[in-house]
Amino acid sequence: MKFIKSLYIHNQFYIYIAVASVCFLLSYWFPALFSIATIISIIIFILFVIDISILYGTKQGLNARRLLPDKFSNSDPNPVPITIKNTYSLKLFLDVIDELPEQFQKRDFSYQTVLNPNEIHDFEYLVRPVDRGEYYFGHLNIFASSLLKIVKRKYQFQNQQMVMVYPSIIQMQKYDFLAISNHLTQFGLKKIRRIGNTSEFEQIKDYVQGDDFRTVNWKATAKRAQLMVNQYQDEKSQPIYSIIDTGRVMKMPFNELKLVDYAINSTLAFSNVALKKHDKVGLLAFSKKIENYLPALSKLTYLNRILETLYNIDTQFNDSDFGLLYAQIKRKITHRGLLLLYTNFEHLSALKRQMPYLQAISKKHMLVVVLFENTELNELIHADAENLQTIYHKTIAEKFAFEKRLMVKELQKHGIQSILTPPEKLTVNTINKYLEIKARGLL
Repeated sequence: MKFIKSLYIHNQFYIYIAVASVCFLLSYWFPALFSIATIISIIIFILFVIDISILYGTKQGLNARRLLPDKFSNSDPNPVPITIKNTYSLKLFLDVIDELPEQFQKRDFSYQTVLNPNEIHDFEYLVRPVDRGEYYFGHLNIFASSLLKIVKRKYQFQNQQMVMVYPSIIQMQKYDFLAISNHLTQFGLKKIRRIGNTSEFEQIKDYVQGDDFRTVNWKATAKRAQLMVNQYQDEKSQPIYSIIDTGRVMKMPFNELKLVDYAINSTLAFSNVALKKHDKVGLLAFSKKIENYLPALSKLTYLNRILETLYNIDTQFNDSDFGLLYAQIKRKITHRGLLLLYTNFEHLSALKRQMPYLQAISKKHMLVVVLFENTELNELIHADAENLQTIYHKTIAEKFAFEKRLMVKELQKHGIQSILTPPEKLTVNTINKYLEIKARGLL
């Protein structure tokens, strides 16, 4: 039974059978073809037996492994390496079919290669998950054919391998590397250094052109008989919270990724940068109730706990309760800090309903409201208007885009910082805003 399950007929075999069948049919009119058809059939049968004996003469002629990592990074291309070893003493033609997790909805994966005797072949393919959770890979199927290509032997390896998809670890590592490199501007990041505008003293140094005269240290100047200035550095250990709205407004997808997942990926990368700058980082997720809360700490190992918490966050179909959010912040966050609120309002009236709570929060904290641009609307706005219906669509799209800009103005009017960003640029713009606030001493 196991032999029958692993035996497959090659397409080329059906061509041989078709040729023999045509000869048998034509022999009705041309009797001489009957002998040729009989010889062809015997040859096909002999080749069939030989091919089976070749492929099944070795108990385990192939070894293969799918080398999965412990974690995949959400929304990023993740490599899946595969290694195959041919232990036959002959050349093999291989068709590799991997059973990908159902979340990818891909049923046509195929890879073809040729392996010489005792050769090892390594290759990899990329997958891009767009949901966090557990992903189960099915069988790694390999169909082996000899030079005769009459039959194929099916090998199966590593059924039900599981890998967990976490928030974008690749994105976090990318911005962690950029934070210490000299190529920030290539990726849209602005490295801002602030000297002379904060109260945390660092050192006394020689005056150079461009230093603030207000920082001149007159006692040191008198002793050294040359201008000396106080140098200050960014204040450290300030509490910074990422607040993620998990209500229904964050279920909207862009490029197959929900807004909440953009917020989660940004939170992870941003938290890593803030921890490297010695600030305290915390997390809060809310909708109809407080879903998750992590107090602000400055330990680098705290990032693992943030990662695990972000992994379990998901959106709900409820309207978010901003009154509950205000009460939680008032009770739990007692010291002034920077609060990054990831949410989305599609209408100005929706923002105005929540404005009293946002104003109340901003009185005690530096509040930054993160709003998302609808990039699909922008495509519609810049499309050519070919008919009356297209003009109507463009007008409505421009109205919604204009409302987003009005929301930013409304927040500014009440002294609340904001970020209006396309989803794909969220992480860069969030880190830039953080660096700007630190540089300007607003916190």
